[in-house]
Amino acid sequence: MVLFFLSRALQLARHSSNPLGRQLCSASANKPVLTLFTKKPCPLCDEAKEVLEPYKRRFILQEVNISLPENSEWYDKYKYDIPVFHLNGKFLMKHQVDIQKFEDQLVKLELQNDGNQ
Repeated sequence: MVLFFLSRALQLARHSSNPLGRQLCSASANKPVLTLFTKKPCPLCDEAKEVLEPYKRRFILQEVNISLPENSEWYDKYKYDIPVFHLNGKFLMKHQVDIQKFEDQLVKLELQNDGNQ
């Protein structure tokens, strides 16, 4: 639900005549996407999100509930490994947050984005 709202807000901002709306869209479009593969309940996922809290302005968090029927492929792959994280569609880490690895990859993507502007 939250992801749908964020997606819809970005669509509206993208087509806005308001410069602030377009700027918001541009800034969000350049942020890396951190995908969290999770299910309910998942105390380890909750802990991982707390660890990532100080970084939340630097990425977009997308949660994928692997227990939903439409995510059965991810369930088969990660049912014993959650939380699992992908950064911009590539596997990053599982079981717990490796903050050094996360920070290194995040900085690398941010530098790439800065170089492309």
